[in-house]
Amino acid sequence: MSGGDDSEKALARQARMVAIVIVATMVLWIGAQVVGRDMGLPGRYVFLFDFAALAAFFWALVVTYQIWRKRRDNQG
Repeated sequence: MSGGDDSEKALARQARMVAIVIVATMVLWIGAQVVGRDMGLPGRYVFLFDFAALAAFFWALVVTYQIWRKRRDNQG
């Protein structure tokens, strides 16, 4: 295998990780909203779930940007 193939596989692995994080964050966030509503949790706990989801989405955005930059640099 050449170095380009290894680099593409690493980028694909990173992209799959981002996709898993996004999907898991959405499922857990929606689940936390439903459970929090049903249990009558105070609003501060709801905001805690929201901020955790925002942090995960921000991480996914940063890593996606890094993947985009690496692929762009590899092509040109």
